[in-house]
Amino acid sequence: MTIRSLAAPLTDPEVEAWLAVVAAAAATDLPQLPPPSRVEVGGRLRVEPARGRAARWATDDGTAVAGMVLFSDEANATTAFLDVLAVHPDARRRGVGTALWERVREELLADGRTSVSTLVDLGGPGQAFAESLGFENVLPMAWYVQDVAQPQPQEEPTPGYELKTWHGLAPDDWAGPLATAHGAMEDAPTGDVDEQTETWSARKLHAAQQLILDRGGELTTVAVVTPDGEVAAYTELVLPDPAGPRALQYDTVVVPAHRGHGLGRTVKRHMQALAARRHPALRQIATTVADENTPMRRVNEALGYRRERAAAYFQFTL
Repeated sequence: MTIRSLAAPLTDPEVEAWLAVVAAAAATDLPQLPPPSRVEVGGRLRVEPARGRAARWATDDGTAVAGMVLFSDEANATTAFLDVLAVHPDARRRGVGTALWERVREELLADGRTSVSTLVDLGGPGQAFAESLGFENVLPMAWYVQDVAQPQPQEEPTPGYELKTWHGLAPDDWAGPLATAHGAMEDAPTGDVDEQTETWSARKLHAAQQLILDRGGELTTVAVVTPDGEVAAYTELVLPDPAGPRALQYDTVVVPAHRGHGLGRTVKRHMQALAARRHPALRQIATTVADENTPMRRVNEALGYRRERAAAYFQFTL
């Protein structure tokens, strides 16, 4: 077995081979979920991340793949994120995954990284494999899902605030206030994860949003704003594949000075109603919430989210 590095941009055969591995792994490990789509997988492989350098590998027999992001911002210059390490079910328990991990580890050491994190579903082969390599659970969380109901009336704005909706890139005059509001994420639970929250700017915000679009996805932001131009709260909905049945709720943020007014529920409820009208094929909205983030779990429960499966950020220290 030979492991080779994959140079960007990946060719069509390389994308198809990668998709075959992750689809087979998902069908075995998470059969209750929609299969990975070519739009989402191909987009992630062809368009480089906004936050750093991608490194990718595959076995020559097409049985396993791995990819990670080595962050480029100064605050995270010594850490990285392992986006995927998947082995086809027919090739498991033969040392393929361990050999692939050793290539990942070599790259981390060569690049001066001291840790790497990854998101793992608990109770399955991913957790057992991560623990066998020495990864530790540093942030317990869970996936929550909300069924997309029939289109509902739009949410009425909270007195003193105005609802705004943006599809795609946020308008230039709101990108700065939206980036400022993102700073409120700094008080969200992060456990012992080494990755640090970035200081956002309008430029970084637009870069992250453009990445979603360039990869073939669709992005909608719902915000409540004040008369003086401040973003008090917002939420983001991403469809990695606009034709797919499942969307991802990205950040939901309420600025501390505006908490206690139900703004988190307002933006999420408005988003759900909007998504039902805009995407007839959409069936579920999924999101992750840290176990210790009690306020957000309560908001989600009030909106009809239910716990789907346990997960956690696992971290390896080199």
